[in-house]
Amino acid sequence: PLLASPVILMLTLLLFLGSAAVIYFACEFFVNGVEWVGRKLGVGETATGTILAAFGTALPESAVTFVAVALGRDAAQKDIGVGAALGGPLVLATVSYAVVGLALLWNRRRLGRANHHIACDCRRLRRDQAWFLSIFAAKIALGLVVFGFKPWLGVLFLLAYAAYLRAELMGEQDQGMEELEPLKLKPQGDPGLYWPLLQTAAALLVIAVASKVFVGQLEAIGLWAGLPAQLVALLLSPVATELPETMNALIWVRQGRERLALANISGAMMIQATVPSALGLFFTPWLFTRELLVAGVITALAIGALLCLFARRFVDARWLIPLLGLYAAFIAIVAMVR
Repeated sequence: PLLASPVILMLTLLLFLGSAAVIYFACEFFVNGVEWVGRKLGVGETATGTILAAFGTALPESAVTFVAVALGRDAAQKDIGVGAALGGPLVLATVSYAVVGLALLWNRRRLGRANHHIACDCRRLRRDQAWFLSIFAAKIALGLVVFGFKPWLGVLFLLAYAAYLRAELMGEQDQGMEELEPLKLKPQGDPGLYWPLLQTAAALLVIAVASKVFVGQLEAIGLWAGLPAQLVALLLSPVATELPETMNALIWVRQGRERLALANISGAMMIQATVPSALGLFFTPWLFTRELLVAGVITALAIGALLCLFARRFVDARWLIPLLGLYAAFIAIVAMVR
């Protein structure tokens, strides 16, 4: 065992890094495919990010929550699902947005940008964040009280997401008619709709499998470090399950398409605020521990900062980077209250 432990740890680290690389390259195929799907369906560029891309990349974390809360054998496993439902929005509101800022700074000269401004629809992003914050406040409030019909309120969260989808589809659409990169599976000629759908679905399958491996290795590393399972679910699993959104952001920013990157994160946050919350309400008591409350407060602070940033006419990439400090503060606070 003494000899095997370092070997097992090394294999775990290799799987961890290898699955992250697979997710990145699969996301290359996914973003390329979903852009063509959006073009063929006549969906605007922003809606492609907030609906099509966000729905696909949100599948891993929604699956983690569903398996934990619906199929968990005991209360501890159900708590893991609740932790994942709270941790996802926290990572998106802090780490993912900061990654967009860092990626633009890294690629600014290559893209020929004269300043640090991010190309985005600030008004639309501010509306999305305000909508998210109102729903998020409701789900936090429900985690503080106990009453008999609480599970039925999960339906309201699903209806809220349906209303958001309707607003995105019925709202003003940007045409997104700029030149697209050739479809990777069929680079010659017009690929039609079949080939983009096939490429997007295949990429999603690879992302889902690689994300499962990534989460497993991350949890193994956390447990090896002596972290309890619920804390791993709150601190580490969301970082893994939100990796597709973060990878998508890196790819789109590298292409100079921050609008899609931010729309993908914004749309994923709306899914995280509603669908996993509904599952948690359906299958668990939905009562929060101190760590979960800290996650809720830090997420609300991050959204407040984003609302202030998006209230301006433009967003400076450098203003997004300090959001990483909020996630670092969350880790420090959780470590102190354990």
